Amino acid sequence: HVQLVESGGGSVQAGGSLRLSCAASGDTDSSYCMGWFRQAPGKEREGVAAVSGGGGTTYYADFVKGRFTISRDNAKNALYLQMNSLKPEDTAMYYCAARALYHCYSASWNGRGNYAYWGQGTQVTVS
Repeated sequence: HVQLVESGGGSVQAGGSLRLSCAASGDTDSSYCMGWFRQAPGKEREGVAAVSGGGGTTYYADFVKGRFTISRDNAKNALYLQMNSLKPEDTAMYYCAARALYHCYSASWNGRGNYAYWGQGTQVTVS
């Protein structure tokens, strides 16, 4: 079993930046595809970004391309999401997730049902 704990959320003004972190523990495997999802009140949980097990391949939702950067440090069992140029519509609970595959795959990286492990989330509010 894998435990994921997110941190780094908070309140920020539009145009500002935040860096989210996700710490993995338990039966971790640095070869897991990992991703960030978000869910705003009344909306479906949606994929934001994902990164392959080795960190060499990344995927982004169109609405964050050029603003967010996903990265990982396998030595630290950590996943990150650097968020720049934040907009009010980025306000949501952000979740870290992991799937037991090395590759995330372009056709399925953003499918929430493809991820077996989830954190509890960290709130991001942009005003």
